[in-house]
Amino acid sequence: MPRKKVQPPVALVTGGSRGIGRSICLELAQHGYAVAINFAGNEDAARQTQAQIGRSRDTLLCRGDVSTATDRDRMVDAVLARWGRIDVLVNNAGITSPGRRDLLEATEESWDRVLAVNLRGPYFLCQRVAREMIRLLPQMVHPTLVNISSLSSYTVSTNRGDYCVSKAGLSMVTKLFAVRLAEYGIAVYEVCPGIIDTDMTAGVREAYDRRIRDGLTPIRRWGTPDDIGKAVTALVTGQLPFSTGNSIPIDGGFHIQRL
Repeated sequence: MPRKKVQPPVALVTGGSRGIGRSICLELAQHGYAVAINFAGNEDAARQTQAQIGRSRDTLLCRGDVSTATDRDRMVDAVLARWGRIDVLVNNAGITSPGRRDLLEATEESWDRVLAVNLRGPYFLCQRVAREMIRLLPQMVHPTLVNISSLSSYTVSTNRGDYCVSKAGLSMVTKLFAVRLAEYGIAVYEVCPGIIDTDMTAGVREAYDRRIRDGLTPIRRWGTPDDIGKAVTALVTGQLPFSTGNSIPIDGGFHIQRL
């Protein structure tokens, strides 16, 4: 009798087209996950992520702006139509403050946009995906929600206050869902990347090279997107079975207060 084909667990990664999101997609695929790669507009970059994963793994491209309810629902519906389940949600999509204005010059337009993408979107994606996970619990493999936050959730930058507030809010979103979903065995985590070498940090490379060399972080190097991908994979594959709601800094020790 032929063996029944075992379906791989499924991960939906928002902002999966490049940088940290791409590395998360690659790591999860290498660990046997089918991966839905969300992107907002850069389809070419998303296809590059898909190509790097390769044809041996099952992938799906999902265009959508996480700040928009109809896009979020369309994204989740597409994943369910393809695989019938979502074992992992990684809320990685995010934007920084446009123009990096000082607190005294910041605009409501910037506030609204940053919080819509960085906070409202993940909050309601957690809600929708959690409902689907509960409905499908017998099929789930280590059901997990992961919110990619930032060192800005606990570090002040007065020229991007809206970004800091959005990431601090995401910390509370993680705790809220962790408590609410614990009875179902659904784990929820926050990963806080530190100074990561991506295209978004290219403009400050020289300044941070110097600061890291001078001891800004105990581990004196830039973080890489792969550092974040490996952390996420450890969480969603059940390596911390007696934990939920944790905030995990992947920042080279930046979070440690020193005299």
